[in-house]
Amino acid sequence: MGNKGGFNWSVLLGAAFLMATSSIGPGFLTQTTVFTQTLLASFGFVILISIILDIGAQLNVWRVIGISGKRGQDVANMVMPGLGYFVALLIVMGGLGFNIGNIAGAGMGFNVMFGIDTVTGAVISAIIAISIFLFKEAGRLMDRFTQIAGFVMIILTLYVAISSAPPVGEAITKTFMPDIIDPMAIVTLVGGTVGGYITFSGGHRLIDAGIVGQKALPQITRSSVTGVCVTGIMRVVLFLAALGVISQGLQLDSANPPASVFNLAVGNVGYKIFGVVMWAAAISSVIGAAYTSVSFIRSFSPKIENNYRWFVIAFIVFSTVVFAIVGQPVKTLIVVGTLNGLILPITLLVMIIAAHKKSIVGDYKHPLWMSIFGVIVVLMTAYMGILTVINQLPKLFM
Repeated sequence: MGNKGGFNWSVLLGAAFLMATSSIGPGFLTQTTVFTQTLLASFGFVILISIILDIGAQLNVWRVIGISGKRGQDVANMVMPGLGYFVALLIVMGGLGFNIGNIAGAGMGFNVMFGIDTVTGAVISAIIAISIFLFKEAGRLMDRFTQIAGFVMIILTLYVAISSAPPVGEAITKTFMPDIIDPMAIVTLVGGTVGGYITFSGGHRLIDAGIVGQKALPQITRSSVTGVCVTGIMRVVLFLAALGVISQGLQLDSANPPASVFNLAVGNVGYKIFGVVMWAAAISSVIGAAYTSVSFIRSFSPKIENNYRWFVIAFIVFSTVVFAIVGQPVKTLIVVGTLNGLILPITLLVMIIAAHKKSIVGDYKHPLWMSIFGVIVVLMTAYMGILTVINQLPKLFM
């Protein structure tokens, strides 16, 4: 695989898992369970369509970043001066808001596993995340950590899915012939998988590892598709676990739907497994959000570039302090979730424009089908993003 053999392969897999585990956070677990509850087996169709759209969005972004060798904010500044700063601001704000939620999720995972209080669990989790960035080889450690977290989540959830005995045949049938099609669910999933900072996390990781230029295109493509597939596998496994429990006529607890899936499928052991999955999902998202948010301001100043690991650490510390003092500010998360819905159409459109600018990608020819695919995702997510803003803003003033 590539000219440097093992190293490249581990970085490509690391980038794919960084992106995948960034998207598999506390919100991912809750969303997947709640949608399974409302759409039942037909949710399989939503997952299938969203994976296809995710691949379309991610290929556009990773190819432009990889070919140009420039991070998202620098590409945006080349498309339109000043745009990169605006995109960076959106991503850092979004990343910070989500990181408070991720830290909360990590604390909750600790609480389920060991019974210690959520804030203490959050602080311990933050220290674990910070310790990765104290090492010179932070990139490789991050690669390894996110891969282990990803495998642990998938294997444990698979065990729960098998235990819940889901109607697999029905799930497969309804994936291709759904009873109901929910466009809102599709866009929510696309936003949750490649929205905000997430799609850039792996692309920026490849730049840091020097996997750039046209010669690296096959590797960039493979890594970007792998990332979406890993997220898809986790989503399918969790969907089947939830479907199995719901098909038995069992009621999910609305306060914590994913925890009740694990609990109802495997009893108390299942609840502990949920703690592990929740923690792995949250801590890997903390790492991904902090790393990617800081990568969006790195190129603006040599000070940040030279000390970027300390900025990542400061980002994690700040998120943890906010959570410890304020708890999980619901309004902040609503605002951030709304903003995040608007980030994807903006950044993706910028990348599609950049893909056709010689000054950015040189003599690289971007496939037309990929641009068309990207534009479809831009229009869908922009429409939904605007709807979300209209629906959510009144809630903030209530």
